Amino acid sequence: MKRLLALCGLSIALYVLVFGAVVDRPLSLGMLRLEILQKTARLKAMPSPKLVILAGSNGPYSHSCVIIGAMLNLPCENAGIAVGIGLDELFLRYAPYLHRGDILYLPMETEQYTMSRAQNRAGADAGMLLRHDRWLLAKLPTDRVLGALFCCNLADLLESAAEMPIAAARLIDPAALLAREYNAQGDRIDTPLNHADKALLDMPARPAATAAAITHGDGARLIARFVATETARGVIVIGGLPTDFQDVQLPAASIAAIAQIYRTNGGSFVMLANHSEYPRADFFDSEDHLAAPFQAIHSAAIGRLLISALHLATPAAVKARVASLPAP
Repeated sequence: MKRLLALCGLSIALYVLVFGAVVDRPLSLGMLRLEILQKTARLKAMPSPKLVILAGSNGPYSHSCVIIGAMLNLPCENAGIAVGIGLDELFLRYAPYLHRGDILYLPMETEQYTMSRAQNRAGADAGMLLRHDRWLLAKLPTDRVLGALFCCNLADLLESAAEMPIAAARLIDPAALLAREYNAQGDRIDTPLNHADKALLDMPARPAATAAAITHGDGARLIARFVATETARGVIVIGGLPTDFQDVQLPAASIAAIAQIYRTNGGSFVMLANHSEYPRADFFDSEDHLAAPFQAIHSAAIGRLLISALHLATPAAVKARVASLPAP
């Protein structure tokens, strides 16, 4: 029995050593980590007051900091990454660079609210935290640490074996790839309408999130805590809706559940008359990703909404830019 336990302990130690210090996925996870580091560095260098858009990929795909920032006459960072990257991790990374008077707009995907604790524990960032960011992992709850320690399997090992030689030979440059996909403010820029996925027109719509799933999701708990913490520090937090197919129609009760998360924790909530829902032909490759021309149209509408919600005294030059933008 002692020998069996010793072998089990040895195998666990070997596993942690291999995935924590030896193998890596420098392309798949490496690009995500580089994107996070770039956005964090820009937030750190950006003066206040500033506008920060934070969601999953709905942020950079469907919202343009270039447009909304200009309309509010503020520096802007589109800080969203992807659903599956732990919100607790992103909140820890970004919070030190959010200051009193900053405006934080959160058009979070519904999956961010409904995500369970188990899903968050097994997120795509677990291996990344174990391999590169143990200092940040140590600040997360125990179950997140355990999730990272046991993040990986044989498929991950095989991916590492394929990616590491490619990265070492510099056959793929993650920084160059990101530069083609994002602008200097974090907006996604490689989504022309003529390259949109035509399969979207016929694909089954995902079920609309229920109010109960939103209210009781672990993601909702994380977002509510973040909103309360940041508003207490003087950050202006505004919730919003993610973009979605027009035929899905998020129920009114679900919208009310999302709004309540912000309003009961010191923030506010705004939404467009169309609930950020658009025809399928306006999207690039998923419900949360508008194609480039419609990203601009949606952003102009969101900019006007935020200007109204914030009661901004908009300078004449910014008014002229707003007037020149296409109507939603």
